[in-house]
Amino acid sequence: MDSDTSAAPLMLQYLEQLQRWNRTYNLTAIRDPERMLVQHVFDSLAVVPLIRRLVAGQDNHVVDMGTGAGLPGIILAICEPGWQFTCVDAVQKKTAFVQQAAGVLRLSNVQTIHGRIETIDSLGANVVISRAFASLRDFVQLSERHLSDSGMMLAMKGHVLDEEREDLKRDTDWRIAGEYPLQVPELDAQRCLIHLGLKEIHERR
Repeated sequence: MDSDTSAAPLMLQYLEQLQRWNRTYNLTAIRDPERMLVQHVFDSLAVVPLIRRLVAGQDNHVVDMGTGAGLPGIILAICEPGWQFTCVDAVQKKTAFVQQAAGVLRLSNVQTIHGRIETIDSLGANVVISRAFASLRDFVQLSERHLSDSGMMLAMKGHVLDEEREDLKRDTDWRIAGEYPLQVPELDAQRCLIHLGLKEIHERR
C-alpha cells in the first residue's frame, strides 16, 4: 500500500464526506472515524496490489456491484485514475453519496448507477467486484451478464463456507479460480479476495 501514499489526502477527504453524510443518511453502521479508516479504507486498499496483478496491461472498466458508500469503488478509483469505474447500488441515497463524493474528489473516472443489478443494462466490464455483497452463487448469477467476454469476477469476503462453495459448484458454471488472503492493517479479522472463473476455463487449466 506504500505506493498509494500520495493518494492519502483524497482518501481522508472521502472519509470526511462519509462522516458528514452518515450523520443524516446512515450510509454505514460504523460511526467512529478510526474504525471507518480501518474497516472501509484499509480494507478496500488491501485488494489493490492483487487486482493490479490480475488485470495487468489492460484498459480496465471495473464495476463495483452493491457499492454501498462507494467501497471499494471510490478507493480503487483514487488509486487507479486511468481505469474507469461504475458504482452500482439499488439504494438511491447511497448512489447519491458516491456521485457527490466523486465530484468533491474530482474523480472523473467514476460514474454511478442507481438500480437493481438484475434489471439495469449490461455494462460490458472486464472486472466486476463486490465487497461483502452476497453469496458467491448469488453474486455470479446476478452479475455475470455485466461482464465482457474476457471479464473476471472478484468477491471480497471474510471467509467462504463449505456450503457456499458447494452452492456455487452445483448451481452455476463458475468455480473459484483463486483465493487470496488479505492483510488489512489494524484489523483483527479474516479477509480474502475470491477470483471466480468459468467452469470450462478452470477445468482446461
